Amino acid sequence: MQISVVHKKAGELKADLFIVPVAEGEEKKGAVRELDASTRAVVEARIEKTKFKASVGRTLSVQTPDGDVVLCGTGKEKTTEALRAAVAKGFGAAQTVRAKHVVVAAGAAVASDVAPLVEGILLAGYVFDRYKSRKKDDEPYKGPARLTLAGAELPSGAAGSKHIERVRAICESVCYARDLINEMATVKTPTYLAREARKLTRGTGIRCDVWQGNKLVKEKMNGILAVSAGSSEPGAFIRMVYRPRGKAKAKVAVVGKGITFDSGGLSLKPAKSMEWMKQDMSGAAAVLGLMKAVAHAKPDVEVRGYIAAAENMPGQGAQKPGDIIKYRNGTTAEVLNTDAEGRLVLGDALCVAAEDKPDCIIDLATLTGACMVALGTRIAGIMGTDQKLIDTLIRHGRDAGEEMWQLPLAEQHYMEDIRSWNADIKNVGSGYAGTITAALFLKSFVGKVPWAHLDIAGPAFAESPQAYAPKGGTGFGIRTLMSYLAAF
Repeated sequence: MQISVVHKKAGELKADLFIVPVAEGEEKKGAVRELDASTRAVVEARIEKTKFKASVGRTLSVQTPDGDVVLCGTGKEKTTEALRAAVAKGFGAAQTVRAKHVVVAAGAAVASDVAPLVEGILLAGYVFDRYKSRKKDDEPYKGPARLTLAGAELPSGAAGSKHIERVRAICESVCYARDLINEMATVKTPTYLAREARKLTRGTGIRCDVWQGNKLVKEKMNGILAVSAGSSEPGAFIRMVYRPRGKAKAKVAVVGKGITFDSGGLSLKPAKSMEWMKQDMSGAAAVLGLMKAVAHAKPDVEVRGYIAAAENMPGQGAQKPGDIIKYRNGTTAEVLNTDAEGRLVLGDALCVAAEDKPDCIIDLATLTGACMVALGTRIAGIMGTDQKLIDTLIRHGRDAGEEMWQLPLAEQHYMEDIRSWNADIKNVGSGYAGTITAALFLKSFVGKVPWAHLDIAGPAFAESPQAYAPKGGTGFGIRTLMSYLAAF
């Protein structure tokens, strides 16, 4: 898709479809005034006839002699997320008319940053259809060939083009992560993730190390080994390191949970609960997507990506309830429920990340169903040991449309719940505060490094379509982290 910014009103251009973000109460004002006079007259008449109100999620499609127009409501406040969702709604209209050239009347909607508009279109256009059979003349609509953002106040020239290319690269990285999440678990084994890591870092200057087999034994990666023991697929630990050319302004470690399929192990899940367990590596997908985006953006920050990958199966040799794992930092953990396996593999990765002495550690994991009970499917839980880091991530997440809500770590109340009688800790508590006790388990491996834990069990996977995330993996966390890195 060719994306450009022009210092013109939308009405001065020709297009198959005009997307016009409008705020509630300004249905005949704002961006509508950027249409040419004849088109505007038809649109205003339609607004009057239908009594259209531009509340969040509402659209109005109007056919005019000069092209189709779709008004997309942003609600009363034109936040970045409202704009992103509004133009994503407009993409639905583009699909209907199979538009080749789409113009977004953006000048009155956004004064400077066009990122939400580009993100809304590119992310809404994501399709995972590699396993669908089609006739040659039944190709799905993959989006317009041209997207033009029109407005007299918008940035253009080299700076504008560079900004758009950065946004495009981030969206492509999100879509790459979505592909990984949506892929069959039979295909995307831990070895497959390791191969992907090597492939995406090749030629970028990012170092990639993969530990498997005897290397995992030698390095005492006993969490990955224990979880992998019931599978014919070997586990893997992946470390990717990006260093800027100049002196790094910070050293950030990002850790992802990579359970490529979770049957629950011997603590077997019910069949219904296994249907979407191919998405239990969404944290790992976010780390891979992040490193792909970092390779393009080249921030002034050293970024280290860590993935603990395993397949949790109940095969011969599977770990048993009552087993005890000794980690490389000396901590011992009793395994009472083999379905609480994500924290077991993350312990290994967090140990290595802490040993590398970063300025902070951020982990992403589809860790607990309890988080979904508390916060639903659209909001991630966040906890940690550094309030400034947590507040900063929440702020960047809000701007990115990736909402997080802080839960208390409450060590004084709940640490005792995961004390083991014959090991240091156990991998499940009494059943209450499950998200918090899971985070407290992870805290045992980060040492004194400032740390934030993102439980993305809810928003990592959309079981029904969202504004700019079709059904399936969402790639949650990548845009938030790229915004965070860019702020240094």
